[in-house]
Amino acid sequence: MKINTSTIAAAVAIAIAFPMQSVAQQWPDKNVRILVPFPPGGGTDIQARLLSAEFQKRMGQNFIIDNRTGASGIIASQLAVESPADGSTILFTSGSISVVVTLLAKQLKFDVHKDLQPVSWISSTPLVLSLHPSVPAKSVKELVALAKRTREGMNAGGNSAGSTAHLSAEMLNQAAGIKSTVLHYRGGGPAVIALLSGEIDYIFATAPSVMPYLKAGKAKALAVTTEKRSSSLPDLPTMNSIYPGFVSDNWYAMFFPAGTRLDIVNKLNTEIRNALATEEIKKFFQREALDPVASTPEELSTMLKRDIAKYAKVIKAANITAQ
Repeated sequence: MKINTSTIAAAVAIAIAFPMQSVAQQWPDKNVRILVPFPPGGGTDIQARLLSAEFQKRMGQNFIIDNRTGASGIIASQLAVESPADGSTILFTSGSISVVVTLLAKQLKFDVHKDLQPVSWISSTPLVLSLHPSVPAKSVKELVALAKRTREGMNAGGNSAGSTAHLSAEMLNQAAGIKSTVLHYRGGGPAVIALLSGEIDYIFATAPSVMPYLKAGKAKALAVTTEKRSSSLPDLPTMNSIYPGFVSDNWYAMFFPAGTRLDIVNKLNTEIRNALATEEIKKFFQREALDPVASTPEELSTMLKRDIAKYAKVIKAANITAQ
């Protein structure tokens, strides 16, 4: 009997491929933990909970939110890095990770590029250059001109030292050649309150935190910091259109521990796209001034490298240190 070697080879190839396909279809085969570096109720946490609920409905497995706060997100990131690369742990973090890798470099025990596997850039929300109503400026150029002729200088607001709000104010100092003093607060909420009280003249505030006051006329907005105009604030120009390269995106993204299989990464990336297409999440994003992105892993990796380099330059130029 003559053996058909080509038939045997094909059969072997199918036998090898089938178990791998079966494994890919099985994920997730146990509970999946989503590490969130910030407390419950914030923008990162709320998005994580919305997405996890959608994942559970579509994949029939529990996706459990685990809020691990502290050290500007380093604690949650370290836990993710140390977790098994089997798809059972996801890190859902914000653009702050682009800052802390430089600002808190001495405290890091991991390499963000080597030890985390990008999955998808989920969403973006702009920082909004917002003024106290008493500040006599109707454009970014008018604000800069006012800052240059104000002898005692102007006060800008930021969250904690090294936050994207703080660095955006420093970026304006550097781009426009002004010397506004950046005052720090314990968070975005207290910083916006300082703006409303007149303690500070302007702030780069997250859109959700300042929009109610913009609508009520208690603050006024001049521009957004995202690369493109915000769908929630379409009439505002971008800082990038005034000072090319001025982009400070308060983004959100998901990562796996490095070494996670590509089929698992791709499946989660697909499920993220599906979740962002649901009416519930689209309505929430629109209400909260969040723009959905749903990038490829490669696009997230490129964006992360770009942001780290950009913020490192700002930190060095402004001589910002960890507090």
